[in-house]
Amino acid sequence: MASTHVLFEEDGAFKAGTVLSDAGASLQVEAASGKRTKVKTSMVFLRFPSPSPLELLEQAHRAAEGIDLDFLWECAPQDEFDFAALADDYYGHAPSPVEAASLLFRLHASPVYFYRKGRGRYRPAPPETLRAALAALERKKEQAARIEVWAQALADGESPEPIRREAARLLVRPDKNAAEWKALDRACALTHSPPARVLLSAGAFADARALHMGCFLAEQFPQGTGFGNPDPTPLDEALAERVAGLPMCEAEPFSIDDSTTTEIDDCLSVQRLPDGRLRVGVHIAAPGIGIAPGDALDQLARERMSTVYMPGDKITMLPDLPIERFSLEAGRVLPALSLYADLDETGRRVSSTHTRVERIRVAANLRHDRLDDLISEEALADPVPGTPDPLADFPQAGALRVLWRLTLGLSDERDRMRGKPEGRNRVDFSFYVERDPQGVESVRIVQRRRDAPLDRIVAELMILANSAWGGLLADHRVPGIYRAQAPGARVRMTTHAQPHQGLGVAQYGWATSPLRRYVDLVNQRQLIAVAGGTPPPYQGNDADLYAVIQSFDARYAAYAEFQQRMERYWCLRWVEQQPSRRLEAVVVRDELVRMARAPLYVRMPELPAMQLAPGRRIVVDLSETDLLELSVAARFVEFAPEVSEETELVELEDPMDGVDEVPGPPEAERVPEAAAGTDPTEGAEGAGDDSPATDPTATDTAPPGAG
Repeated sequence: MASTHVLFEEDGAFKAGTVLSDAGASLQVEAASGKRTKVKTSMVFLRFPSPSPLELLEQAHRAAEGIDLDFLWECAPQDEFDFAALADDYYGHAPSPVEAASLLFRLHASPVYFYRKGRGRYRPAPPETLRAALAALERKKEQAARIEVWAQALADGESPEPIRREAARLLVRPDKNAAEWKALDRACALTHSPPARVLLSAGAFADARALHMGCFLAEQFPQGTGFGNPDPTPLDEALAERVAGLPMCEAEPFSIDDSTTTEIDDCLSVQRLPDGRLRVGVHIAAPGIGIAPGDALDQLARERMSTVYMPGDKITMLPDLPIERFSLEAGRVLPALSLYADLDETGRRVSSTHTRVERIRVAANLRHDRLDDLISEEALADPVPGTPDPLADFPQAGALRVLWRLTLGLSDERDRMRGKPEGRNRVDFSFYVERDPQGVESVRIVQRRRDAPLDRIVAELMILANSAWGGLLADHRVPGIYRAQAPGARVRMTTHAQPHQGLGVAQYGWATSPLRRYVDLVNQRQLIAVAGGTPPPYQGNDADLYAVIQSFDARYAAYAEFQQRMERYWCLRWVEQQPSRRLEAVVVRDELVRMARAPLYVRMPELPAMQLAPGRRIVVDLSETDLLELSVAARFVEFAPEVSEETELVELEDPMDGVDEVPGPPEAERVPEAAAGTDPTEGAEGAGDDSPATDPTATDTAPPGAG
């Protein structure tokens, strides 16, 4: 008797084999491979004597490919049917085992045309559903072909327009179901390169700088950096109503900023009182007078939380309109929140303070980058009778000498509170990005002494204001946003006045940069209310204050990381500009070194074996700069000649403590626009301002700087 073979389904696949035994409800079947298996009778589709199981499967699969699905769909009944019955109609005769199996395979492999309703039973898709499904399949096929074309173009160094348009989003917020991402992913596989490298090589970004910038904007400013065209009417009406009745300042305030500063938000003044004592004023631009909580401008500022700084550029927190209305430009009469500090007879200590909201007439905008050589410690000393006064022709000379004397006293007092002197043997760097007539960019990196008198004056006066105003809010039991630091702990933000160990003050609130930081604007509104005897906008335990802190911390950290990346980018560009890659460096500690003339930090694993002391000068060869990865290789060459501390300023802190990924320059001791190449003092509030680049060590030490 000829052997009986069966076609059956197992684990979702069609298989064929020879029946060894039949128990009625189940069969013992041997496959061509020799494997034996138990098959339920209900899972058997065909029984056939020939061909062999292996031949049936091979022939049926080949035959199935030749069956026209559209014709088969038209032949099929509109209701549910059995495949064997359709086979009789389709072939016009009793089908052979191969014919029956091929039709079954074709039905089963075409779920768009035929819905499976049971074992060997199907139902044709309705006409409308079928047309929609076929159209979707065609689109999917076209998309697959398009993906392959885009992927190959990327691999060949070309960037299709849809990819170029979405390039930044593909790197920071990719939709992995989108054709653009699938093409990029495929190109990465073809080139064995990461997505950023593929897109840069293909020209999706003009250069590495555009890539870094594009990714940051896609993540933090997905709607763009513009403000639209805000209506000036509400702000002007508010100012006209609220400013007209303010008292006029009797002093002649002046600002101290870099030449490129555009948001001038602090001025200083000195008056001699009738009793002979001196009164020092700190005058802060007062957008809190005209920008109310919840209004359109406030919402814009709250969304951004801070101005973003980077070498050669910045993204302001506020539109040009309010900046123009409130920036303390010389010759203008503007509203200000003023702290007045009356000094004792020594001129080195503050005996009392008071705050008022007023109008000031700005007498001058001093630019320290033009004055640092003139305004030295020696020049600020009291003139010796009979000797020339180097500041005789300088209008603010007397005021600056008063402020310098107070600065020294305030600094000494903070040193006592802190329990240790403040280190000043460090160096800051200012970045100036310049473009030649052909549009080619280059960077100039300039060292600035951290103990320059003008920097220290502004730093100490801003610390004084922020500390005094924090105390004022606490005394009136009005909540504010403070920076606090316990001994040995990290700096944190809180709504309660607490000591700041790093700065050596009883409390420290941000209030002196309201044009550039939302926290300062919030605190200024509270201070204006206290000064005017009106209810503050934010009450105790106000959930809105906590929401501001949470949002500010997240934004500020992202801005800081971006600033560090861009500073490192421009440091590498500076390296590429040098006529020689052999440069002097300074050991920071262990394997970390900093270039002597730029805040470029590099790790050199071979250094620990040499046991070099921090501050040791060495010569290194730099190579393999990568503007995308922001990396550079360094090799030790030799020891550099030793120099005195007076001629070499060394940063002995590790800028990478607490900083992930790309190492950058130390932020705790530095002010934002110094890095941005615009205002080397803007936003610092004196030390510990962390603005905008947060402190990687989370300590607010007090560098010279300006508010």
